[in-house]
Amino acid sequence: MVTLFLAGLIPLVPTEPVLVGMGVLAATGQVPLPVVILVATVSCSMSDHLLYAFGRFAGARALSRFAKPSMLAATDWLTRNITRWGAPILVVGRWLPAGGTVGAVLTGTLRWRLARFTPASVVGSALWSTYVALIGYFGGELTGAPLAGLLLSLAIAAVIAVTSTILAKRAHRNRLVHAATPTGEIGDGPVPVA
Repeated sequence: MVTLFLAGLIPLVPTEPVLVGMGVLAATGQVPLPVVILVATVSCSMSDHLLYAFGRFAGARALSRFAKPSMLAATDWLTRNITRWGAPILVVGRWLPAGGTVGAVLTGTLRWRLARFTPASVVGSALWSTYVALIGYFGGELTGAPLAGLLLSLAIAAVIAVTSTILAKRAHRNRLVHAATPTGEIGDGPVPVA
């Protein structure tokens, strides 16, 4: 449980593989599933609060740290939607690649009050932790063997992560292309109008 807590607490450490593994262990009866989910929820929300504080302290400059291609789509989507939809977007954003990290920093830069940020962080952390732990748990249940369950669960989690990354990047790319052609022009020449 200490490893899970630290993986969830330290920003940018991949928590998902550790949480999947703990879900598999829960399926074999070695750890209670509710405790796994609770530890992950608490540590992820604590990490959110550290990132939120970083965003408040560093301001808009903090978001420049997330200019990596893998994080641009999440940053773009969250930035466009969080001021309009608020806390629900912070919760949903956790499923984007690096969305939990970017969302927490972004809300800090936007100077959300803790009374608004904390409930969204806890709900998002709880839902995401439950989802990931259950992937591991069901993988362990299906195979009946810890190693096979871990491999199956990690494969499922990887497929979901890769799919969401591709979709987020495609949506981001389409938005950039659409934004670059407001006058109906693409590339070097005008688009024929029927």
